[in-house]
Amino acid sequence: MSDILKVTGGIPLSGEITLSGSKNGGLPIIAAALLVSGTAVLHNVPNIADVANLFQLMTVLGAKISRDGDVAIVDASNITGYELDRQLATSMRGSYYLIGPLLARMGKVIAPMPGGCSIGARPVDYIMQAIRSLGVQAVEQTDEAICTAPNGLIGGRVMLDPTYRSPGATFNALLTAVLAKGQTVIESATEDPEMTNLCEFLINAGAKISGVGTRKVVVEGVDKLHNVQHTLCADRIEGGTFLLAGAATRGKVTVGKLNPNDLGSLTDIFNEMGIKVVKGNDYITVDATGLTPAGTIVSTQPFPGFPTDLQPPLVAMMCQAAGRSVVHENIYSGRMGYVNELRKMGARIKVEENKIANIEGVDKLEGRLLEPADMRAGAALVVAALSAQGESTITGRHFIVRGYENLEEKLRHLGAKIDIGNKCK
Repeated sequence: MSDILKVTGGIPLSGEITLSGSKNGGLPIIAAALLVSGTAVLHNVPNIADVANLFQLMTVLGAKISRDGDVAIVDASNITGYELDRQLATSMRGSYYLIGPLLARMGKVIAPMPGGCSIGARPVDYIMQAIRSLGVQAVEQTDEAICTAPNGLIGGRVMLDPTYRSPGATFNALLTAVLAKGQTVIESATEDPEMTNLCEFLINAGAKISGVGTRKVVVEGVDKLHNVQHTLCADRIEGGTFLLAGAATRGKVTVGKLNPNDLGSLTDIFNEMGIKVVKGNDYITVDATGLTPAGTIVSTQPFPGFPTDLQPPLVAMMCQAAGRSVVHENIYSGRMGYVNELRKMGARIKVEENKIANIEGVDKLEGRLLEPADMRAGAALVVAALSAQGESTITGRHFIVRGYENLEEKLRHLGAKIDIGNKCK
C-alpha cells in the first residue's frame, strides 16, 4: 500500500457525500458481538484498517466472521481464546473493547497495552478502575493487563470522571456490565451518539439498559444475548471533516445520512464564522462560496460540546479565516503536534501550554511536503492541502486509512485533485 497522498489544492469542493459507518461507534459494537450467543449481523460497517484489525483479533479468539460489502456477520458461539494477539492489539486503541466481553465469556483476558495515535496521555487506568467496580481483578504490567473475574462479573456502581465523561471508559463499563449479575449504575457516562447506538445494539440483542443518552446509565444483567441485526450510525467525525474541507476550500458540500444534531456544535461554529448552513432531516449542507469566514473561539468538550476528533481539521480550516481564532483543546494534551506542519504551509499559529492554538488568518497557504503523526492530524493536513495553492505531498497515509473509508475517492467525487502515490491526476 502506498503511504503517500498527492493533493493539488485551490479547488472549491462541491457535491454530496454519503457517510460511512462510524469508526468510534462501530468498534465497541463489533466487540460487543462477542457477547452474543449466536450471530450478530451488522450493517453499514466501514471498510477501514481499525475494523479489519479488530475482526482479525476476534478471529484469532475463535469467532467466525464474514463480510459482504458493508455487511458483516459475526458468530462468536465457540470462542476459545482469552489472550489478545500482541501485534494486532497494539496497533489500535479499540482492542480494549474486547476486555469486557471476554471476561463475560471466558472469565479471563490478557490484553497488551493498546496502541493507536500518539496524541498525549491516554492512560488505561481509568478503564481498569471502571471494571474493577464489577468484580474484576485487573493487574497492570509494563506491557499488558491481566484481568480475571474469579467470582464472576458482579454489578456495581461505576463512577467515571465527570470532567471527561470518557466514551472509552463508558463503553468498557457497559460491555462488562451487560452479562454481570445484578444491577450496574454508570455515573457520568458519555452522552455521545455512538453510546446510544451501542445501547440500541445491546437492547436489540436482549440487554436491559435504561437511561440511554443520559449521564446515568442503569444496566440489569441478563444471562445471555440472542441473535441480532443492527445498523451502525453514520460517522459524524467523517462528516465534520468533509464539511470543514468544504468550508476551507470555499465550496459547497452536503453530507448525509446522519442526524444533524450529532454535529450541532460544529454547525454552531459555522454560523458564528458567517458560513451558510442548511440542515435537513438527515443531512447538513455547508456553503462557503465566495465567503471569507470570520475568526472565532472554540473549546473541545464532551458531547454535546465540540468533539476533540474534529479539532485538527477545524484549526486547518481556520488558518485562512479573517482575523483571530482561538482553539482550546481540553481532552488530549498532545493533540496539537500537527501545527508545525501547518506552519510549513504559511499558517500563523502559536500554541500555548500545548493545548491552546492562537491562529491569525492568512490570505493563502502554500503546498508543501507534510507528515502527520496520527489519524486526525492526517485529516487536518488533507483539509489544509485542499485549500492551499499548489501541490502538497502527504506521507503517513496509513494513519488516515485507520479511520476514513475511501477518503480519496470521496474527495475526488467532490472535485478534488487527490491521488495515492507519486502521480497526481
